Amino acid sequence: MTSLLKTLSCADGYDPESLSVEQARKLILGLVEPVAGTERLFVRNALGRVLAEDVLATANVPGHDNSAMDGYAVRFADLAAEGDTVLRLAGTAFAGRAFEGRVEAGQCVRIMTGGVIPEGADTVVIQEVVRAENDRIVVPPKQRQGQHIRRAGEDLRAGTPAIRAGKLIRPAELGLIASLGVAEVNVRRRLRVAFFSTGDELCSVGTPLKEGEVYDSNRYTLFGMLTRLGCEAIDLGVVRDEPAALEAAFRRAAAQADAILTSGGVSVGEADFIRGMMGKLGEVAFWKIAMRPGRPMAFGKINDAWLFGLPGNPVAVMVTFYEFVREALLKMMGVSPIEPLPQFRVPCVTPLKKRPGRSEFQRGILFRENGEWKVRVTGTQGSGVLRSMSEANCIIVVEHERGNVEPGELVGVQPFEGLV
Repeated sequence: MTSLLKTLSCADGYDPESLSVEQARKLILGLVEPVAGTERLFVRNALGRVLAEDVLATANVPGHDNSAMDGYAVRFADLAAEGDTVLRLAGTAFAGRAFEGRVEAGQCVRIMTGGVIPEGADTVVIQEVVRAENDRIVVPPKQRQGQHIRRAGEDLRAGTPAIRAGKLIRPAELGLIASLGVAEVNVRRRLRVAFFSTGDELCSVGTPLKEGEVYDSNRYTLFGMLTRLGCEAIDLGVVRDEPAALEAAFRRAAAQADAILTSGGVSVGEADFIRGMMGKLGEVAFWKIAMRPGRPMAFGKINDAWLFGLPGNPVAVMVTFYEFVREALLKMMGVSPIEPLPQFRVPCVTPLKKRPGRSEFQRGILFRENGEWKVRVTGTQGSGVLRSMSEANCIIVVEHERGNVEPGELVGVQPFEGLV
């Protein structure tokens, strides 16, 4: 028994012929590891990359005690416990231009949001509650000592991690890194993912169709999903259903990529060679999942490259990618922690036919009605109907043990926004 299969044979409930969605997801994530290799980039070029090391605060943030509101910096000891307090205005502190001097007894300083708290002051009274009378400021009672002040180092202390390694750099992280004065960061190298479609019936876009042929859409879908995830997508084209051609494609992919994605060729048809070729060149962990669409999905390894044999039907390709491949690739990219796809429960207004014993992923339209979120199916749910995926804005998730869903019952939904 090979090393991969030895590892899997110890897993609870391991059956390569029939795994639940959760079992398959857990097994995949338990096997893949982050790839090695880093590079140093200017901050602006690091968008969408994964931090390879912590970004440390170079100084306290904020650097000084400063006002959180527009108002007046005062000495709390000057304020009367009961009744108004009259203070003399001594000057103004702007953001970026501090008041030069000290707040003495009976004085106050006009201060803007972000302005440095003047020496001697320890409290800010917001401008909305005071009354100005020439150079005299009337402060009402019941103020709290230290109110409306952001303390130096309150957000970050010098030398502490501002962003941890493993964080995917988004616009907010770009701004935070820049706010620390950091010009360059170490990020993990891009994950290299090779992909190709299999099938004698496939025709490349731009070529006239012959009888019995269809255009290959899966490579374009995979390219889009991989690119949005931040991977280096290596398109190896269409590979015919011939053992020699498939073997050459697998060897070429394994030599240049960290992961390999194929579409088609993993079912039980006579011309479906992917599973057999995976077993010849490497190891196959499993090849069937109790789900719809996407039941014939193979997972294994060739040399150092993890291989995902996805179904050939267009919708099944997208579903299996987002339910299994996405998280695995994120882990290989070094993302930590990995955030699962968001899912929440809403009433389904259309009936769903389903038999217990498998998870189902149906295309849905999430909408608001009378202030409440609801979902309905897009219509025909055949796994070759890619148009239904384009019309949908979510996936309806019906659990493994659940049966038919009646109108009004709650179902899980995974929104597409920000995903596809």
